[in-house]
Formats: sequence, structure tokens, C-alpha cells
Amino acid sequence: MANGLDDVVAAETVLSDVDGLGGRLTIRGHSLPELAGRWRYAQVVRLLLDGFFDGLPGDAELAARLGKARVEVFERLAPSLPLLAPLEIYSAMRAGMALLPDGETLTDALRLIAAPAVLTPALLRLARGEQPTAPDAKADHAADMLRMLEGSVPSPALARALDTYLVTVCDHGLNASTFATRVVASTLAGLTSSVLAGLGALKGPLHGGAPGPVIEMLDAIQAHGDAAGWLREKVAHGERIMGFGHRIYRVRDPRADVLKAVVRQLGSEGEAGRRLAFAEQVEQTALEVLRIAKPQRSLQTNVEFYTALVLEAAGFPPQAFSNVFAAGRVAGWIAHAREQQTTGRLIRPQSRYVGPVPDLVA
Repeated sequence: MANGLDDVVAAETVLSDVDGLGGRLTIRGHSLPELAGRWRYAQVVRLLLDGFFDGLPGDAELAARLGKARVEVFERLAPSLPLLAPLEIYSAMRAGMALLPDGETLTDALRLIAAPAVLTPALLRLARGEQPTAPDAKADHAADMLRMLEGSVPSPALARALDTYLVTVCDHGLNASTFATRVVASTLAGLTSSVLAGLGALKGPLHGGAPGPVIEMLDAIQAHGDAAGWLREKVAHGERIMGFGHRIYRVRDPRADVLKAVVRQLGSEGEAGRRLAFAEQVEQTALEVLRIAKPQRSLQTNVEFYTALVLEAAGFPPQAFSNVFAAGRVAGWIAHAREQQTTGRLIRPQSRYVGPVPDLVA
């Protein structure tokens, strides 16, 4: 039995391939460097959904329909926002998405893809005592998310940074949230039900819930003043160093390099530049501490480390990082849900009973 399903192949997919030894991520025949920073998120949405919906439009029309979906989601969910706002922001987003129709059409899919990008800024603005900003159907998806957050058009550099992030995290093999999505989809449940399963899995700190604590770690190390000492103490107490190690990658996570480059492109001066310089120092120190403390394991920088810096620079607070992760990953979940349903098979593994046996002797 493979504990945690290690090395078990549970699905065949055309969507993405994670090469843990080579440190490569392929998405529908394209390497990550081909896509990140070159393709818009709406283009990658179309790439992922291609073949799973009849009459899928071209790039320009799909981007327009995604913009329309943002407006539709806002209009549908705006009356519920005051009720959702008191909740923790990830739970509020998930509750809002649960109000969307549980259908199977492209319109249903695009509304689900639009929902995190609409709900997250709206909930953050309400938490600040501000009114939500309505979407602009004609704007680029990432740029509109930032505009809804701050109430003004973002700089092209910041919009491109968020767009690159959304592309970078759009799909990543059979991770926990994607597997949960496929399990629910295999029952022939609707897209909303399937995506909600993915959202539940993504919340955990061993999956999408980890980028926020990276910021907390950097702040704690900066306050402490001794990065090596702080990190050694955490490792000695068996605590996880956030932003390092991955279940699949035995080398550096290729997404970390993409996002590190994004942070650099945002500027090397000012607060962002100082934050990046400090993070790079912590990264190198952490890699050395982990190499010495755990020589039997290859604990390299993962996507979460530089995700934290990108999203912080974009203006999102740490408690909303998982929401933004979901805004990128939701397109991959929907593609996986549709792909799973084409197999016509219910996912139903066996378990091995190891509990007590009833006494059958009379």
C-alpha cells in the first residue's frame, strides 16, 4: 500500500505534467517559461478548456466572455456580500461561490473562473470599510482584479505581474485539490460542486494555505535579526520552514524562478527592492540550514516562497493569498473535472481494514 498514494498513477491527463526530477512543468504541450509572462491568463484558460466544451470561442471572444462573467458574478452575488463579509475571507469566498449554479456549460465554467477574482477584492474592500468596485467587462482579467481591489487602474507592470502569477499556478498535475476535484467530478456532480471540493483541499496549510505564513516567517526573521539562528531553532523543534520542500520536486520548483523574476521586474528599489533582497538572503540561509539539518532530503525553494512576495507587492494581505491562488487554479480544476467525466468512471479506491475483528465464536 502506498501511504499518501505516493507514486500511484490515478489518472491519465492531457492537461499538465510535473517532472519532479528535472524540475519542469508542462501545460498542454507548453513549458512553463513559454506561457508565463507571454500568454495572458484568459489565453491559458482557453488552452486548458479546449476540447472539453463545445463551441469554445477564440482567444479574444473568450476573454470578452470572461469579462462578462465577472460582471454577472458581481451582480448575482453583490446582495450577499454583507452577509459574507464577517467570515474569514477564504471561507467567505467559498460560500459565495457555492451560490453559483451547479451547471456544466461554458457559461457556468467562466462564472466560476471569474468568481475568486471578483469576490476577493470585494471582500477586502468591505473589510476596510469601503464599498466594492464593480468589474469592468472590457478590462484584462488580472488588471480588473487589481482595479477592483484598489479602485483605480493598476500600472501595466503590476497587472502583468499578477497575470503571470495566475498563469504560473493554473495547473500542476494531480495535487491534493485537483484530485479532490476529480473525485467529486467522477460522481457526475456539477462544476460548482467539483470546484468547491478543490477549494476545501486548497485551504490546508500543506497545500494552498502556505504562502501567507511565508510573509509571517520573513517578518519574524527580520525582527529576530539572526536568520540562521531562527531557522535552526525551528528545524530543531521539528517545525516546517514555509516556502521550502515539495512532495514531487526533488530539485528547485520551476515556478519559484518564474515568480522570483516577476518580483525583480517590479523594481529593485524602494520597499519592494529591500523586501526582495532580504528574502533572497533568507532563501540562501534556509537552503543551507536545511541541507545541513536534513542531508537525506532535498528541500528546495517551492512556489510558495516567491508567491508571497508577488502577492504582497500586488497589494493583497497574507490572509487573502489562498484566495488569489484559487483565482489562478480554478481554470485547471474545471478542466480536470471535465476530463475526469469523459472517462465515465467513478473514482472508488479500496481501503485495507486494520481495526479489531469481531468475535464470531458463540
